[in-house]
Amino acid sequence: MTKHFINLDDLPNDDLQQIIDQAIALKKQHKAGEISNALKNKTLAMIFDKSSTRTRVSFEAGMTQLGGHALFLSDKDIQLGRGEPITDSAVVISSMVDCVMLRISSHKDINVFANHSSVPIINALSDESHPCQLLADMMTYQEHNGSIKGKTVAWIGDGNNMCHTYMQAAKAFGFTLNIATPKDYEPDQNFIDQYAEHVNLCADANSACKDSDLVVTDVWASMGQEAEQKKRELDFEDFQVNTNLMSQAKSDAVFMHCLPAHRGEEVSADVIDGKQSLVWSEAENRLHAQKALLLYLLS
Repeated sequence: MTKHFINLDDLPNDDLQQIIDQAIALKKQHKAGEISNALKNKTLAMIFDKSSTRTRVSFEAGMTQLGGHALFLSDKDIQLGRGEPITDSAVVISSMVDCVMLRISSHKDINVFANHSSVPIINALSDESHPCQLLADMMTYQEHNGSIKGKTVAWIGDGNNMCHTYMQAAKAFGFTLNIATPKDYEPDQNFIDQYAEHVNLCADANSACKDSDLVVTDVWASMGQEAEQKKRELDFEDFQVNTNLMSQAKSDAVFMHCLPAHRGEEVSADVIDGKQSLVWSEAENRLHAQKALLLYLLS
């Protein structure tokens, strides 16, 4: 049966940990100048309906580093859902490549594509979740601070796709997730119901950050929500991750952000550019975590 990676909990917890351990090993090999041709003659189709920096560069470079080839397809290049049904596109594209990565708005469309694909499908970001980012985040935490099991993570800001995936990660990796969002910006209720044992919904950012080991945030207005920017700036004004908020966390707590970041909005410059920030390792680790994922799905 074809394995897909559409949500973090599509894979067994042990397999997720194995991918992260492999990613750390692959990073060391890459830094040591070791060459791998593990995916020689393999092709990854990368389908985008949103612009992207980290996702495109990391998957494309990752396939090259493993001896394979990545094919960039924007919604302007192919007929996805416009001139051709998604089901037909899935059948045709998957008959020609070894793996398909989709960074498209609709989570439902990714599931439809997977149901008609003969090769593994990777969700590289949808309106519901962002599992590839969580592989990189968990890898980064493990590299710097060891196992995240039993730790406390604070999510500050919008209850968006990243927040949803952190809820899935709390269950998969055994940490407690404290979530602080403004009123009416909570995560989807079905995620709250499903992961209730692993998450705490907090009244404010300070209580969510108290004694946490990792503090995470994301932009206040995601791509496609630009029209709400002014309203969101007002609604989120008490949810900036700054030095005052970080002081509520443990003294050795670290900060992460999936980027792009808006300094002075969801995070202050002194936090994202300061000693507690792991954002640059986190961004680089997208490359190695996704290489490990590709090897897992294609081996």
